[in-house]
Amino acid sequence: MSVTTGLKGRAETIVNDSNTAQAACSGALPVFGTPFMCALMEEAAWKSIAPHLEEGQSTVGTKLNISHDSATPVGMKVWAESEVTQVDGKRLVLKVAAYDEKGLIGQGTHERFIITDQRFLAKCAGKLEG
Repeated sequence: MSVTTGLKGRAETIVNDSNTAQAACSGALPVFGTPFMCALMEEAAWKSIAPHLEEGQSTVGTKLNISHDSATPVGMKVWAESEVTQVDGKRLVLKVAAYDEKGLIGQGTHERFIITDQRFLAKCAGKLEG
């Protein structure tokens, strides 16, 4: 399997009290929080790529350059879409966008890297060693 340009993904949720700016401590208002929009964009991206990887591989997000352009109230559906625009070895670049029922709410680019799970986790665990 391999990741190719044009690969698309989608993830969606409903705005509720647990994914507002208030819940994320990223603002004082009860609207869809930017950190949750970012997470939805990443979810669309990694879930679309995962079936195209070899067993024991995953991707990790390394960059997210986005704008959050429109607020979404509690109770409204939101979704994110991703598209792989560049494959450079293990480095993947995606176009990402988020929408609510009234239109575009955010957009930008996202970078992920293909990693080997065990090697990545071993390196991470090494931080706990003296």
